[in-house]
Amino acid sequence: MAEGAFRHLTKYGTPQQHPLIASVDSCGTGAYHAGDLPDSRTMSVLKDNGITDYRHKARKVKVEDFEDFDYVLAMDDDNLVDLRDLVKRAAKKGSLKGDEAEKVQLYGAFGGKSQKEEVIDPYYGGRDGFEIAYEQMERFGTGLLRHIEARRGPKISMKM
Repeated sequence: MAEGAFRHLTKYGTPQQHPLIASVDSCGTGAYHAGDLPDSRTMSVLKDNGITDYRHKARKVKVEDFEDFDYVLAMDDDNLVDLRDLVKRAAKKGSLKGDEAEKVQLYGAFGGKSQKEEVIDPYYGGRDGFEIAYEQMERFGTGLLRHIEARRGPKISMKM
């Protein structure tokens, strides 16, 4: 959902694509859904919000993602810890330099509230949880885009 909402926000893949966004992708910290399509409730909420062209198959994060993307965004504190630990382990093995951990941030840090927000995984609840998650994705994405525009660097790549 985060990827679909951010792609929509930045008009990713269209002639009007935001000039500072080079790529956007998403993955999980676990492989239990690898190869699966998005949850039907995710797709329904995206459709209700005008996003009808989103296509994705789940995959697990790879060490190379930390080299390929400028931001690696965690949805909750557990994901944040898992992603930073993955960077540390890869750095010990010599696969990464180790400074890639700075790329890992909580997506909710861009939500505009005084404290960092986590996304509550809606998977085991009803559709209303997906609607709440979508509202967060819009707000976090807007805040992140403002942050990127404020730093006005070269095009960046996102991993969500």
